[in-house]
Amino acid sequence: MPSVRQAATGKVYFVGAGPGDPELITVRGQRLLQEADLVLYAGSLVNPELLRYVRSGVPCHDTASLTLEETVALIRQGIAASQTVVRLHTGDPALYGAIQEQIDCLEQDGIPWEIVPGVSSFLAAAALLGRELTVPGGSQTVILTRQGGRTPVPETESLRDLGRHRSSTCLFLSAQLLPQAVADLLLSFPPETPAAIVERASWPDQRVIRAPLAELAQRAEEAGITRTALVFVGDFLAASGQRSLLYDPDFSHGYRHGRGEGH
Repeated sequence: MPSVRQAATGKVYFVGAGPGDPELITVRGQRLLQEADLVLYAGSLVNPELLRYVRSGVPCHDTASLTLEETVALIRQGIAASQTVVRLHTGDPALYGAIQEQIDCLEQDGIPWEIVPGVSSFLAAAALLGRELTVPGGSQTVILTRQGGRTPVPETESLRDLGRHRSSTCLFLSAQLLPQAVADLLLSFPPETPAAIVERASWPDQRVIRAPLAELAQRAEEAGITRTALVFVGDFLAASGQRSLLYDPDFSHGYRHGRGEGH
């Protein structure tokens, strides 16, 4: 839970910036940027257009080249001056946002903080693909994970194991490791399984490549996609699914009696 101890009158807000399109930040996130006295953002990922919401003269620090300690030091300076600090993270901070280590440091100092959710890039990518990740009659599970590389994943969460579920799968941070990811998934998914790679979802230069799983790595290499991309695998990319029971006239639920039932 967010800290309730008050070391100063300032506060830190971890704000989800959304996937790239500046219109996809939440209303609350936009308001906090307008109220901020200090803004820290990951310039390698966050759209700089969002900084237009910040008041003139407010310091905005690009943390792309900073260490955790340097970033936290800037936050502490802002809190010591009783400032409202916005830590702007791409997508939603809860997914691969590296916020927990920052929060742990703030907790040690009794600095109040709060997380403001944002639109995750995987949701923007699904919208661009025009697909529902949980199709009625098809997969009802979405696996969000990544291929292990320089930063490992737990052995029980390897794609070799997760692929056995044959669920709708989305890979973060895996474009550079796509050949190995595909090889691991092919141990469970058929080669013809629909797959797609989405580069820079919601940005003006967004790109989508669709291919059977067995061909995806080669197609991505030919297109020169090596980073800032999400990989999707599963029948949801092609299946039409069944009709939802929620809106079936014969199906009863708490807000409607099924056709032919008494009222």
